[in-house]
Amino acid sequence: MNPSPSQVPVVEAKDLKRDYTVRRGMLQAPATLQAVGGISFTLAPGHTLAVVGESGCGKSSLARLVTMIEPPTSGALRLGGLDAVSANGDTRAKLRRTVQLVFQNPYGSLNPRKTIGSILAEPLAINTDLSVDERQARVGEMMAKVGLRPEHLGRYPHMFSGGQRQRIAIARALMLRPALVVADEPVSALDVSIQAQVLNLLADLQREFGVAYLFISHDLAVVKHIAEDVLVMYLGLAMEQGPKARIFGRPLHPYTQALLGCTPGLGSAERRTVLRGELPSPLAPPPGCVFSTRCPHATDRCRAERPALRPLDGRLVACHYAESFVGAEAQAPDPKFVQSRPVARSKEAGA
Repeated sequence: MNPSPSQVPVVEAKDLKRDYTVRRGMLQAPATLQAVGGISFTLAPGHTLAVVGESGCGKSSLARLVTMIEPPTSGALRLGGLDAVSANGDTRAKLRRTVQLVFQNPYGSLNPRKTIGSILAEPLAINTDLSVDERQARVGEMMAKVGLRPEHLGRYPHMFSGGQRQRIAIARALMLRPALVVADEPVSALDVSIQAQVLNLLADLQREFGVAYLFISHDLAVVKHIAEDVLVMYLGLAMEQGPKARIFGRPLHPYTQALLGCTPGLGSAERRTVLRGELPSPLAPPPGCVFSTRCPHATDRCRAERPALRPLDGRLVACHYAESFVGAEAQAPDPKFVQSRPVARSKEAGA
């Protein structure tokens, strides 16, 4: 018995990897940069998976794989139950219409030479057989759904604010009724008050259209309000992955604890993991655990043996000592292998 369309996952990714060859000059051999090092996840219709981590952790590279802008070096990717890696040209063209992008910069993602009406009608003109009147009706309907008025159709992008431009970008992404929208830092360039409006709009449109979101962000406060599941990446690898409630309520990986601890209103102010140093070069990742060079709890085992991503406490976590964080205080590690020192709170921080 075949599953109904609503039961088929929008995205099924299994051990996705993406390597790049980097030339380093005439006297040095080319190096291999692993941008995505084996990511797996499943995304159901109408759900949101947030991918979080610092700049350079591989979030946008993963987005390029899911949107078929680039092929994976290895691994499997299925969109709507269809193989997106080895698909022929016709199938790939069909799949691309089911996946749309919303970019970070609302000032650079819209063609300044076209009116808003033309920008929104273009996906329909290219990908459908709708008449001009039908396209105009669809455009007007979508404009209303994102909170813009009919008189805006004849205006150009420079005549709108950043929040309005991002609403237009969202409307464009939904014109073809995609099954998946990949939102790459869609609110990071907006004021905080406008961010809330755009996030509420995304949630309303998700409920109406049943669209799934792959939401890429470095802001965990934003992720807390929009996602059901979270994937924490570091240097191309998954550090922790699972339901938002589990990860935000009791983070088991020191990197997740650090991200939550440095976000106002999240994590523990009394005891938290503090990130020191810079992100290692992806051209020369550390042996063992890739986070070992910055983790205050790292041991010799961490520096020599890479931890597997394994199930624990309702999520997946890649840490040798994750069991030590399962308890009443998520931030208190096992004193057998590390001494944890509370972080002093400054008066300026409102202590």
